[in-house]
Amino acid sequence: MDEAQLAATVDEFIAARARGEYFPRAWYDRLSLDDAYRIQLALVRQSGAQRVGWKVGLTATAIQQQFKVHEPVFGCLLDGGRLASGHAFHHAELIAPGFENELCIVMASDVAPGATPDDVAHAVARVHPAFEVIETRGDLTSQLALALADNAQQHSFVLGPPVERAALPALDKVTVRVRINGSEVAAADGSAVLGHPYNSVVWLAGKLAQFGERVKAGDYIMSGSFTRQFPLAAGDRLEASFAGIGTVTAGIV
Repeated sequence: MDEAQLAATVDEFIAARARGEYFPRAWYDRLSLDDAYRIQLALVRQSGAQRVGWKVGLTATAIQQQFKVHEPVFGCLLDGGRLASGHAFHHAELIAPGFENELCIVMASDVAPGATPDDVAHAVARVHPAFEVIETRGDLTSQLALALADNAQQHSFVLGPPVERAALPALDKVTVRVRINGSEVAAADGSAVLGHPYNSVVWLAGKLAQFGERVKAGDYIMSGSFTRQFPLAAGDRLEASFAGIGTVTAGIV
């Protein structure tokens, strides 16, 4: 797909969104993953929204098995989607919502492609316990490229209080306990995220370079979920407690 084709395709996707069609049927089974990422980035640029970072998705074995994929993916985090712990969402305003439990890693300095996990560790400013709230706007399993073009299901991200770099525990050993309405539904540790959450940033730095982008100082990076994704229903109360990091909560009304 050359630049003229990309521009025409982005226009088609914008028109489809205006009709409420987030996975344009005319594009089923037609996009490469690389072109899907290029469409994603172009759609975000044209939206005028401020990008504040990146999400890395499909990192844990449990979630790869859930969606039948075998490599991570990325999406864009936007300023309007950055929310504080305790936020109450309105179910009627969301499209088939779900959530994932993650660490949000905030960078103090740039991370170049080819960086190691140790390089990432030295580039981190702080880490937040976090939820990613997603919308199922189409069938990710059968149309992964369209899901990526549609910003990889991203809706918003909810942040608990941060832990500064000097006080961080070993993130691959951090355990999370996930509760919905007070009942524990999952538990895992940071090794579920590509062996270590910093490996998400390593992968992201290399992948973004293919599209002329970089991990930069100030970026918020969602690591990828420790466990599988869970659907959200009206009335749900969410809590994820990360040992040595802290707790994040949210609700759905």
